[in-house]
Amino acid sequence: MTRFEGYGVLVTAAGQGIGAAVAHRLAAEGAQVLVTDVDEEAAGKTAAGMRELGHRAVEFVCDVGERASVDAAVAHAVDTFGRLDVLVNNAYACHPDAPLFEDEDDEAWARDLDISLTGAYRCARAALPHLVASGRGAIVSVGSVNGLQDFGCHAYSAAKAGLVSLTRTLAGHAGPRGVRVNLVASGTVRTPAWTDRGRNPDDVRELYPLRRVGEPEDIAAAVAFLASRDAAWITGAVLPVDGGITAVNTGFKGIAD
Repeated sequence: MTRFEGYGVLVTAAGQGIGAAVAHRLAAEGAQVLVTDVDEEAAGKTAAGMRELGHRAVEFVCDVGERASVDAAVAHAVDTFGRLDVLVNNAYACHPDAPLFEDEDDEAWARDLDISLTGAYRCARAALPHLVASGRGAIVSVGSVNGLQDFGCHAYSAAKAGLVSLTRTLAGHAGPRGVRVNLVASGTVRTPAWTDRGRNPDDVRELYPLRRVGEPEDIAAAVAFLASRDAAWITGAVLPVDGGITAVNTGFKGIAD
């Protein structure tokens, strides 16, 4: 498929995991992709791998916690590709909960909200004029089932719930200007976020009706759909891509914490 032929795309936190899978998927369908990440080496590795496959990909260091960094990334995408058609908000931060809520740390709480929610706001704010100009603009944010139900991680969950709200309010604002805004609510996905903590995501697979955890490509496929013209009459939507866990959640929290 070439649903994104001629598109300019910016993906945040694309150095690994879901972000890298999204970048690969959109590029495979014809997009020119700015692979951004706060980790310069990771962004470069992803972009180099894409170029080896014949795709057009450029790496760029972007910290969504800094307005100047976000503005620079958006400007670089427009300068490089001549346009910006799709923004994928994928960056997040998540610290473990304190044993007692009253022992939560202000700094850690603020960082989770700043990267996961305010970071998406910064990116959308910078990108929106260019998405309007494209005539086919779309924003897709990678959210979480944590923003829909209780799966632990207070700050991260609050941020992802806020991202759901931002998706809906921004959809209402941007729709008349020709820009669609949607969110993919992801369940457990096999990414370094698990393995770097010494955890095996397969420990929770039996809690999912489909009896497996997600792969980054599962989320990338949903992002590609929502970003494409196949979803031309969809905006303000929250699409759970979660193996059915939000339909039947039983006992997940105690195992996953």
